[in-house]
Amino acid sequence: MQVYRRDTAQEAGRDGAIRGAEAIRKAIASKGKAAIILATGASQFDLLAALVELPGIDWSKVTAFHLDEYIGLPESHPASFRKYLKERFLAKVPDLGRFVFVEGDAAYLEGELARLGNAIVRDPIDVAFVGIGENGHLAFNDPPADFEIETPYIVVELDEPCRRQQMGEGWFATLDDVPARAVSMSIRQIMKSATIICTVPDARKAPAVKACLEEPVSNLRPASILRDHADAHLYLDAASASLLSSSSTGT
Repeated sequence: MQVYRRDTAQEAGRDGAIRGAEAIRKAIASKGKAAIILATGASQFDLLAALVELPGIDWSKVTAFHLDEYIGLPESHPASFRKYLKERFLAKVPDLGRFVFVEGDAAYLEGELARLGNAIVRDPIDVAFVGIGENGHLAFNDPPADFEIETPYIVVELDEPCRRQQMGEGWFATLDDVPARAVSMSIRQIMKSATIICTVPDARKAPAVKACLEEPVSNLRPASILRDHADAHLYLDAASASLLSSSSTGT
């Protein structure tokens, strides 16, 4: 995994978007289409804002997959990731070929997991845009994450640090308001992506970044698995990189 340190969150998001856009263009040029994964949360604000403005992407040839969603939360809720992505991405690229959303409030959850799994098997992922949680999670795979399960989308239990992060970012008023379960893309499915762009700004992420880069790869630090990927790129700002040793700071 390549590590890039930028001064600001805006610069980290912009440079992550530029690299991801290049991979999207190459996929379209080589096979006529591309498939991507989009994450949500405060860490993705600057990346998404930059990505939708970059030129030369034929969005009509792109299929986008949703990384995770709370179970039982309606799309109308301010914390809904579907709402987030429709407002911050889909509304800015109305010619997108297809967006496969996770319907976390589906009446038949097992059927929804099967639908999502069947869809992503047909469209191998060219670029995954992801982040790292304060507890080191990747998507909603909290520690100890399942590194072995092959199912593309799974039901997960959200631990308290994860739920406190969601409250701390302002998505929910109280901890009790944060759902205890979610649908998440599995670790193995994320790792099947040809290119992974991981954007992680903010000082509150610094301990997780340090653990994932400087401690052994472990399901106790789920995002540490990105170090085993052949084409993963981690974009940090000065705050999120502040605890790293000099050997881990990257370029």
